[in-house]
Amino acid sequence: MIEVRTLSEDTARLSDEEVAELQMACHGPMLSPADEDYDEARVVHNMHFDGRPGLIIQCSGFADVIDAVNLAREHELLVAVRGGGHSVAGHCSTDGGLMIDLSRMRGVWVDEDRRVVRVQGGATWGDVDRETQAVGLAVPGGIVSTTGVAGLTLGGGIGWLHRKWGLTCDSLRAVQIVTADGKLVRASAQENEDLFWGVRGGGGNFGVVVDFEFDAYPLGPIVMAAATFYPVDGAVDTFRNWRDWTSTIPDEVTSRVVFWSMPEDPNLPEPVHNQEVMIVSAVYAGGADEGEKVLQPARDLGEPLADIGDKMPFRFFQAAFDPFFPKAGLGSYWKSIYLSDVSGDALDLIADRGLNRVNDLTLVHVPTMGGAATRVDAADTAFGDRSAAYMLSVDGNWADAGESDMVIDWVRKTVSEAEGLDAASGTYLNFTGDEPTNTNVVQAAFGQNVERLTSLKTKYDPNNLFRLNNNIAPGP
Repeated sequence: MIEVRTLSEDTARLSDEEVAELQMACHGPMLSPADEDYDEARVVHNMHFDGRPGLIIQCSGFADVIDAVNLAREHELLVAVRGGGHSVAGHCSTDGGLMIDLSRMRGVWVDEDRRVVRVQGGATWGDVDRETQAVGLAVPGGIVSTTGVAGLTLGGGIGWLHRKWGLTCDSLRAVQIVTADGKLVRASAQENEDLFWGVRGGGGNFGVVVDFEFDAYPLGPIVMAAATFYPVDGAVDTFRNWRDWTSTIPDEVTSRVVFWSMPEDPNLPEPVHNQEVMIVSAVYAGGADEGEKVLQPARDLGEPLADIGDKMPFRFFQAAFDPFFPKAGLGSYWKSIYLSDVSGDALDLIADRGLNRVNDLTLVHVPTMGGAATRVDAADTAFGDRSAAYMLSVDGNWADAGESDMVIDWVRKTVSEAEGLDAASGTYLNFTGDEPTNTNVVQAAFGQNVERLTSLKTKYDPNNLFRLNNNIAPGP
């Protein structure tokens, strides 16, 4: 017998016969706490979430997902859906409930002639980049290659290419999704259009997406990337110079500033070892030779400690930050807020927090927004308002669990202060560690789209089976 937590915080007891029958039907393994592979299977990226599911179903295809969803609905089980397992808020983990694990479903198929890419729900952006870059194509993804395709896309998708080609969800052509009633549904601009609107930014509220279909764009495989390490002495002037430069950049450029502390790592230039730095990075989504000229100002904002920018394969640059975020190696709590400008009080706050971080592993991160991502109306997708020119993301991290409360408190206080800025609005839900029931965060993210999302949730998941997410509660 296997015991699994329910939506009502009770316990459902699945008989040995019922479990054996389901395992005979499923092609993927089913794991309980008594199984040898259980502890490895339950691990997610954020060490802060050490959930022990009552049952893990490692799906091999959409039929397994259908069976898992039916089991959850029939027994009213608490469900976590794991794609890449990268959720900073721990939505892919559950303590006692059912984990529907898509990590075995990582297929990527590229139609070079049509520039269309099909991706299974458990794939990471490293999987996608590997296949698309082989033929000089790219789908706008995130900023590290270990990020799951599903979570990033359903939450909108901000990365290295959003200024040129929009958010990840803007490149979405269609999805196949298993809804709460156990049906496999295709949603696109021509089929189930309401659901297609909802999955473009509305998160995992409407079902388990087993298959994504994206438009791809010509890029690389060699691109020009900037990665310049500036000293924190003089960082305010350097940041101001960066702001002035980014106010003039073309859509082909996406840039970000990161205040961070560098370890003594042989893969890093020696001058930055054990140094607090301000990193200016950027990618040019076009020809590498042209990009070298356009990105040169990012390398001349002050007197750098080191500069490792160069022409390089795009997928290598996409993976450059991966070693700093090892799976289950750090606990994390992040919060974010959009900024229309980074002048005046906003600049002062960013600089102060960037130069006085709570520990070496925490970073203050300011990506540029704008470009193609802003040319989609807030009501055209569930994602909501896109008008901001910048984002402030305060990324609290720790290796020692004893530091968690201190770091979380510092992140919350920093973003709370940022919320008082005249330039501030909204939030990016992929960069938030808040609880699924935090309605203030959901309202801040979706704004005018909340009412429509509520109606959609009521239609497709009236009992809120899929609630471990940035949750939209169904209506009465």
